[in-house]
Amino acid sequence: MSKQYKGFSTRAIHVGQEPDAETGSVAAPIHPTSTYAQEEIGKNKGYEYARVSNPTRTRLETNLASLEGGSSAHVFASGMAAVTALCSFMKAGDHLICGSNVYGGVPRLFNQVMSNYGLEFTYVDTSEPRNVEKAIRKKTKYVWIETPTNPLMVLTDIAAVAKITHAAGAELVVDNTFMSPYFQQPIKMGADMVMHSTTKFLNGHSDGLGGVMIGTTKEHAEKFAFIQKAAGAIMSPFECWLVLRGVKTLAVRMEVHDRSGREVADFLNNHKKVKKVLYPGLKDHPQHALAKKQQTGFGSMITFDLGSQPNANKMLRKVRVCTLGESLGGVETLISHPATMTHAALGAAGRKAIGLTDGMVRISVGVEDVQDIIADLDQALAAV
Repeated sequence: MSKQYKGFSTRAIHVGQEPDAETGSVAAPIHPTSTYAQEEIGKNKGYEYARVSNPTRTRLETNLASLEGGSSAHVFASGMAAVTALCSFMKAGDHLICGSNVYGGVPRLFNQVMSNYGLEFTYVDTSEPRNVEKAIRKKTKYVWIETPTNPLMVLTDIAAVAKITHAAGAELVVDNTFMSPYFQQPIKMGADMVMHSTTKFLNGHSDGLGGVMIGTTKEHAEKFAFIQKAAGAIMSPFECWLVLRGVKTLAVRMEVHDRSGREVADFLNNHKKVKKVLYPGLKDHPQHALAKKQQTGFGSMITFDLGSQPNANKMLRKVRVCTLGESLGGVETLISHPATMTHAALGAAGRKAIGLTDGMVRISVGVEDVQDIIADLDQALAAV
């Protein structure tokens, strides 16, 4: 990385995004090739086969490693493919501690797929670091946390859990999707690896699917590169290009997401139809101080409770500016019902155990004019 690329926005725009050497093209070229011409036996230009590597993918991985402060990044076909790649580092009998309140697809993968191969998982409330310490075993290999969590917006003290994890000889992995590297830098606080669903804020335009694992050691780089080659769940060149396009505006988008998110949270917090608002940017959030300590912004993710699923449905049927659908992190405001969408796989008992109610609605505040977003929520809430 060139020494002049110090600022976040500068790195987002320039690292891995240098003009094309052959044509001078400012936008990174897309290399939709399956193979590469070789000059002679054993001599090539750094690329042999597209499953192993691709120039567009190399650019994106270089860029994302820089933004998170890691030594390498490895992109996959989806966020869950990235999680699966991490699981491939484990062998039968190995143990992983996971936050009890994370994106529902993660425990679904762990419990219904990976446990069949002898991997063991324990779920704890990681917002209390002592719970992690109590759950550690001799064969604990990883601790997996989300902060803030999806959708309950509960924070975990990254530095505190990193200290406990390292004392046990394990590694800490942080899902940083909600905050993006712009608002949170887990590696600086002791995380060993960082994961993102690139589908969300990194892409930012709701038009591409992907995931990334950022590592901090030579072993991470070698293992993830091998898994990309051996398992093949790689991100396509076109999807890589979409994320490269997206990250160029990450900083400016996140500033608007954050500013509008605060306004929407205040509006919802003062609305008589809303029972409760979960947003770390609110001063009455129990972890507001921790959010200010380890994040540089509060972001656009807000969860609020309308008291029942019928109430949530009445409201969600009426939104017009907001788009009812799964996912988050796009320029458009997306609104969802976690109990029947992202966390349906947990089951009623699983959702009750973590405090996820049927009346909860999750909103990813976009970059539209915030007054239009608020007006839309206001008219939709009138139906409750």
